[in-house]
Amino acid sequence: MSCIFSPEYGTITTMETFTRLMKKDIRLIGKFVEVYCQGRHGAMTRTEIELPCGLGKHRLCAECAEFMAYAVARRVKCPLEHEKPTCKRCRIHCYAPRQRELVREIMAYSGRRMIMRGRLDYLWHYLF
Repeated sequence: MSCIFSPEYGTITTMETFTRLMKKDIRLIGKFVEVYCQGRHGAMTRTEIELPCGLGKHRLCAECAEFMAYAVARRVKCPLEHEKPTCKRCRIHCYAPRQRELVREIMAYSGRRMIMRGRLDYLWHYLF
């Protein structure tokens, strides 16, 4: 089974322990990044990446795949696992400033489109 790999952030393997909340967060950011990539990077070549722990496959351009590897690595290493708030309400910001801006852009772009497509379950995450 292949896993997300980034030379800069390392490999996230299935050997690591993933909680139910971690899996939910990784699956959710994967869907948001995929919608963003399809909408903003339509003409770019995409490759299929597999999220760790069998959490799905996504077709992403190189830039989005790199961000996805970063996001998964940050989520796996989150020090607040037992009291994890949503990232925008967190007292510790794991993302570097450039990636924080990118994730805001991804969430804003993808969130609106997913809600308009009838994904009301994402409305809760988008607003809170």
